[in-house]
Amino acid sequence: MVRLVYSIIIAICIPFVLLHLLLRGIRSPEYRSRRLERLGFFKAPEQAQDFWIHAVSVGELLAAEPIIRELQTRYPAKRITVTTMTPTSSALVSKLFGDSVYHVYAPYDFPLFVGAFLKRIRPKFVIIMETELWPNMLHGAQKAGCSVVLANARLSERSARGYKRFLLLLSWLFDSLQLVLCQFKPDAERFERLGISPDRIRVTGSLKFDMQFDAELAEKGLILREGLDSEQMIWIAASTHEGEDAKVLAVHQELKQRYPDLLLILVPRHPVRFDSAYRLAHEMGFRVGRYSERESLLPDEDVYVLDVMGQLMRFYAASDIVFIGGSLTEVGGHNPIEPGALGKPMLIGPHYFNFEMICREFMASSSLSVVQDDADLKVQLSRLLQDPKMAAELGNAAFDVVEKGKGAIARVVDAIAPELD
Repeated sequence: MVRLVYSIIIAICIPFVLLHLLLRGIRSPEYRSRRLERLGFFKAPEQAQDFWIHAVSVGELLAAEPIIRELQTRYPAKRITVTTMTPTSSALVSKLFGDSVYHVYAPYDFPLFVGAFLKRIRPKFVIIMETELWPNMLHGAQKAGCSVVLANARLSERSARGYKRFLLLLSWLFDSLQLVLCQFKPDAERFERLGISPDRIRVTGSLKFDMQFDAELAEKGLILREGLDSEQMIWIAASTHEGEDAKVLAVHQELKQRYPDLLLILVPRHPVRFDSAYRLAHEMGFRVGRYSERESLLPDEDVYVLDVMGQLMRFYAASDIVFIGGSLTEVGGHNPIEPGALGKPMLIGPHYFNFEMICREFMASSSLSVVQDDADLKVQLSRLLQDPKMAAELGNAAFDVVEKGKGAIARVVDAIAPELD
């Protein structure tokens, strides 16, 4: 009954979702193509697929990459379909795997669309990344006889409380999961509180620690800095959200009074805000550069707006201090592992609930510090700028945290191997 009501609501929403997709296609041409895939209609692969791996967007796809590669290594004859929801992640699938996997957009969560998708893919095993629990997707996979695993699973205390309120209505949702492979022990405990049997829960660690990075990133960071004075300091505000750019720029304005050569690399999370961030920096009187006009950094710039996707790691490598956005506002923060893997000291706002346990791993080594607001951000940045030796030591500590966290890939594939044999 609950799923029926949910499906009726989805049916009512679908025309509006399709209209949104149409309008978005006007602004972003990449959304115009392959629309029928989202309704479950596409050219089916010639053979049934052994694995269906669902990674909603780029972050989840990057976490899924090592699982996919490990599966391809251990089970080279098995066929893999990867679904995502965005054109950016679709392009990344092609870049990472070429023709070695089959890619299609995930269907909207309506029984007709999910059924059409499953009929074409015919998967035996479903791996869902992190938190994507869609009722009709899970029900359809279970009905089709698929084994369903939630991998790299995380569940915040806030989300657990939300599920708990409706547990009588949602218990069937969790019953469809054969395995829940959690990032950390508190995640496992929260899933257990929701009624999932302990024998279906494992703690495998976070796959994000096992992400593969370009071995030449450090050198690429140095190349970006070639035009700067060797002593010039750079801090990067990465993945900022609405309302954060102004705060970050105001902090930078104050810091420039003491550190006139200080350069800020400003990286809005979403492309729709690239231009507004650039304009705001200009309006505040900064000398501003942007990637779309020039890739290199100049010594006489105050702010550089990274207005392109896919280049963040290079600019992390070029920076001395990292502030992780989405955390001064209640977005929940972003992944600290990427700058940590490059040995950077990190700051984050008080709202880091999306990556709470990972953040706590870094906090335990003092390589990630929490700033309560923009005023505190200025204080903590000043502390690091005044003592480059301490900043470097904290960066080394961050790198050590990443190294110690590795090994989740093998644990995940080992956990699902008995289901495959």
